[in-house]
Amino acid sequence: MSNSVVPLLQYEEMNEEVRAFVDERLSSGTRVTNMVKTLLYSMPSFRAMEFYPVRNELQKIIGSRAVYFYCYAISTENECLVCSTYHAKLLRDLNLAFDEFEFTETEKALIDYGRGLVNNANNIDPSIYDRLKAEFSSAEIVLITTVGCKMIASNIFNEALKVDLDEYLFEVEFDKNILPTKA
Repeated sequence: MSNSVVPLLQYEEMNEEVRAFVDERLSSGTRVTNMVKTLLYSMPSFRAMEFYPVRNELQKIIGSRAVYFYCYAISTENECLVCSTYHAKLLRDLNLAFDEFEFTETEKALIDYGRGLVNNANNIDPSIYDRLKAEFSSAEIVLITTVGCKMIASNIFNEALKVDLDEYLFEVEFDKNILPTKA
């Protein structure tokens, strides 16, 4: 039973532009998630909310694991079921043994920064900025912040419209306590 405020846009309801977009995505093996199916009611909305271009640029700099922890921390802090479950799945797919590893200093800084963005972007602890500046250029910090803001926007979108969890995520179980304690 769906709790979504807006029903998922069905293929037969899509205009030509949206159908072409969906066809291209599906032919490339890319999923069309429930969030995307909701956003596709408005292509300008989809374009404004598109997350992967900036996320993929950040991945080139810090790797998948650090990006996934950053986004997971933001999504669990925002209590977004869809995004936290999605990033939990990505982390699970990396086959991490959470009782046997330690976060890198970079991961800890990103997790703390992500939590700061969610909780009070006007009052992020200066020591978090110092840690970011020690590891990243100004351009990279802008990219990190953009990814965080896009993640927060996705969280808010999913929660506000009560977007249903995608079926492929139903079996994902993850404990947000895997993250390091808050600084």
